[in-house]
Amino acid sequence: MTDVTPLTKSPKASEPDDFVIEVEGLRSQFGDHVVHEDLDLNVRRGEVVAVVGGSGSGKSVLLNSIIGLKVPEGGTVKVFGQDVSRSRTAGGLERRWGVLFQHGALFSNLTVRENIEAPMREHTKLSVREMEELADLKIALVGLRPDAGALKPSELSGGMRKRAALARALALDPDLLFLDEPTAGLDPIGAGAFDELIRDLSDSLHLTVFMITHDLDSLYTITDRVAVIADRKVVAEAPVADLESSDHPWIQEYFLGPRGRAAAKATAQGSRA
Repeated sequence: MTDVTPLTKSPKASEPDDFVIEVEGLRSQFGDHVVHEDLDLNVRRGEVVAVVGGSGSGKSVLLNSIIGLKVPEGGTVKVFGQDVSRSRTAGGLERRWGVLFQHGALFSNLTVRENIEAPMREHTKLSVREMEELADLKIALVGLRPDAGALKPSELSGGMRKRAALARALALDPDLLFLDEPTAGLDPIGAGAFDELIRDLSDSLHLTVFMITHDLDSLYTITDRVAVIADRKVVAEAPVADLESSDHPWIQEYFLGPRGRAAAKATAQGSRA
């Protein structure tokens, strides 16, 4: 395997206080199978950062380690300066982030409005009326019709379910948003509209966004930086256009293959339009 010096270009030098997510020396394993070894990654306040990697590279394991669903076998994971393994609940971290899981993970027996209210019921003491009003506000924020609040997830299209799940992730007005394959299963038009929604929300709400995605169009259009996991660690992190110059074989195949070239071309044409 080719040894690669990580690309670490960034728009500006950052002080530690600028880091929302700090992963240092992460080791993850299941039995004898080591997924991550000495993995480092920082995410700055206000960034949209995507993580990519081949199947089995541990993207979801990394996400689960950051949000406290998996305890690392080594290293440290901090969010807002707090060690996640010690303070995910006690430190109130769960109130400061929202998570959009790959398949939405909406409660099938609840309406959209009730799904959005669920985090409010767990973490706040708001009145029923206040929760209903806030839920309706989130429904509008993600571009759903007002009557969508009364529908069950089974009554929604794939794109509407994604937006409903996003509204629930935004229920507590988080500073940090985690997205797991946000455009998976959407048609190209729906995926493009969802990308635009994420970018708009990030800008207007001053969100930091950490996303896992295979969608090359998303990488080229809405991310500030992309981190590549290979060889059990982050081998490169940079704006997506800069990754095209990497000599790592997986990065070359991913970004300079036919689909990567098509996504880059479409982005270039869109910027000239």
